[in-house]
Amino acid sequence: MSVSANKLRLGPLPKTETVKVTIALATTLKADLERYAALHAQTYGEPIDAATLIPHMLEAFMARDRGFKRAAPPRTAAAQKNEKTVPG
Repeated sequence: MSVSANKLRLGPLPKTETVKVTIALATTLKADLERYAALHAQTYGEPIDAATLIPHMLEAFMARDRGFKRAAPPRTAAAQKNEKTVPG
């Protein structure tokens, strides 16, 4: 079974503006993230580190969380435009 024949749930990453957040991870989770990053790089042909994957994984998780969607009011385009972000 070839890795390139199977797409990962997290597809190619878009370019976005970011803010810096510091988190602590279990060593096993960090190791899994590094393995995922290596598989992602092999699948899509672009090197990527584990830290770059985290916000995309969180975004995908939150987008699929039905409870969160029901509880959180949708962001308007104006609110998204007014959010302040720092390139990072």
